[in-house]
Amino acid sequence: MDELQSRVVAWYDENARDLPWRRPGASPWSVLVSEFMLQQTPVSRVLPVHATWLRRWPTPRALAADSSGEAVRAWGRLGYPRRALRLHAAAVAIGERHDGEVPTDLEDLRALPGVGEYTAAAVASFAFSARHPVLDTNVRRVLARVVGGEELPARSVTTADRQRALDLLPAEDGDVRPAAWAVAVMELGALVCTATAPGCGRCPVADVCRWRAAGSPPYAGPPRRAQTYAGTDRQCRGRLLAVLRDAPGSVTRSQLDRAWTDRPQRERALASLLDDGLVVEQVDQRYALPG
Repeated sequence: MDELQSRVVAWYDENARDLPWRRPGASPWSVLVSEFMLQQTPVSRVLPVHATWLRRWPTPRALAADSSGEAVRAWGRLGYPRRALRLHAAAVAIGERHDGEVPTDLEDLRALPGVGEYTAAAVASFAFSARHPVLDTNVRRVLARVVGGEELPARSVTTADRQRALDLLPAEDGDVRPAAWAVAVMELGALVCTATAPGCGRCPVADVCRWRAAGSPPYAGPPRRAQTYAGTDRQCRGRLLAVLRDAPGSVTRSQLDRAWTDRPQRERALASLLDDGLVVEQVDQRYALPG
């Protein structure tokens, strides 16, 4: 295991992308913001929004002092805009519970709005060099192949995933730092051990990969449906939110109606945005982002 860890970390040192939240001077807040934004969103789309966000709100207190609607507006077209509301709520909680500083303790991180098992472990590891298994999709895929001999992991985190991660987590006093291992495995999954067309010829641990040794057998689990976007309620919600983001104040119902022609779907999407707190209804059928 020491050899496996050393090889992956050495590969990372040579091949890692230069990302602002990984740089030595990155603040814990920058790391937390990046983890919210990177959920189900490619790095290329996150980079400009992350930079703009940190310029506008360089600390949790700065964001908490602004409205949640402005957070939704600044989220732009990253998708899954409820993340913006949760990040704003997390900033408020950090100000109220932790004197404006991102907490270092794993359980304190878990208690923040919108922060789950993965995000808490990632922030603790990447911002504070704590020793925790970090299990995102990329890490789970690498460990499933190298250790489990399977092409793809289960759809959600399993007991086996957690045990593999714990078994491979470097000791505090070892040659490889746990946080360095965590980010290195994640990067290996993102750049080389990808879900489709993995670059086994470029992998630093291909010779010890159980999946490759078994002949790279195809995934044999439940079928995985490809996610669609065009024509979905999610696309409709995005169109309606775009109208609100681009408006300096509130908008009329007719402005929203022009954004999407399918009336039943539009009504359903608007109702869900209202339920989620992403949109508020004002008098005379006018709508706005939350204040």
